[in-house]
Amino acid sequence: MYTEIEYELRDHIGIITIDRPAARNALTFTTYAELADAVDTTTARCLVITGRDPAFCSGDDVKEVMVATSADLQRADREPRLTPAAGSLLRTDVPIIAAVNGAAVGWGMELALMADIRIASERARFGELFVKRGLCCDVAGLARLVELVGRERAAELLFTGRVTDADEACEIRLVSRVVPHDDLLPMALTLAADIAANPPLAVQALKRGLRAALDPDWDDLGRWVSSTLAELFRTDDHREGVAAFLEKRPANYTGR
Repeated sequence: MYTEIEYELRDHIGIITIDRPAARNALTFTTYAELADAVDTTTARCLVITGRDPAFCSGDDVKEVMVATSADLQRADREPRLTPAAGSLLRTDVPIIAAVNGAAVGWGMELALMADIRIASERARFGELFVKRGLCCDVAGLARLVELVGRERAAELLFTGRVTDADEACEIRLVSRVVPHDDLLPMALTLAADIAANPPLAVQALKRGLRAALDPDWDDLGRWVSSTLAELFRTDDHREGVAAFLEKRPANYTGR
């Protein structure tokens, strides 16, 4: 059914595995669409999202997604909006556990933040790398990150784009626990089984209540992110950030 993710339903638990290991599970338009479809159509009582080793998700596939997204966002007739994959993840009533098995950077960190619970392997790494490409993060990096680690730590991670290891992520409460790599999926599935064993309607109501109490208006924030990205994609600094990444050299930003 899917080509870039794997979906398995096991005892009321849906397991979504991003399956592009050669590209460190970088996201293409196909991956985004398949991820959204799996979340929207699941009959599971709890979802576990992970990546095929060695990475959880290394963010956007720069060569495919970033260039095309830049052109799309700058179309004069385009309405700023929350992206469909983010909308699916943030609005589902099904609890989501992120089993972070390796690097979760760029939109990979956004994906982890969109989950309700994050469990990290000792090999996990987290980074909001958008600033290094001359861009702003997606909605979860603005709202969910602050909920988890506080405004000051969130500002540091967003403004510097530095990568944190699993132990620091646990220390600042970005993740709930760190486990040995081989124990990650079993631990996530045990927790998912505990959730799935409870009355599903009550669990879903609790998730809706958490959204009502804590989440911003995702559509408004999505429109802001989309409009801001459209501006930032036009900058010399964005082009330099992408070129430096592809050419594997330090970037030289000019503020233009």
